[in-house]
Amino acid sequence: MLPKYHIAFGFLFCLVLELLFPSIKLPFIFLTFLASFLIDFDHYLTAVIKTKSLSFSKAYSHHIEEGKKWMIKHKMGLREKEHFHVLHTIEFITFVGILSFVWVGFFYIFIGLVFHSLLDIIHLLHHNILYRREFTLGNWITKRLRKN
Repeated sequence: MLPKYHIAFGFLFCLVLELLFPSIKLPFIFLTFLASFLIDFDHYLTAVIKTKSLSFSKAYSHHIEEGKKWMIKHKMGLREKEHFHVLHTIEFITFVGILSFVWVGFFYIFIGLVFHSLLDIIHLLHHNILYRREFTLGNWITKRLRKN
């Protein structure tokens, strides 16, 4: 899902949170909103590594081009995984959830991360490409070790 959709849906989600739970302090709503799309920073890092450029526009173009290539391969019946994104793993999101016992702000970051991940899963299911995402760090490491 493109960042603009994560930002828009994250904003709407936070509006609903604010309406349903007016007792939540605005900074925590803002943390939820930021987490709902800044989790995609790992996509940017992947693009920086691949393109060897810090340019956001090059990173965006890289992911658009990669997406087109993967869709062509998908239509040909090939089922390749996309690049690994550590911030999207169950382990990372769980770690942030555990940190919420240390500081309540992490709970709202956790909510934003979970919301983002649910949007991603819905998007991947809708396009029948759920196989592209690696959801656990452990599984990714195991596959890497088997390759070598």
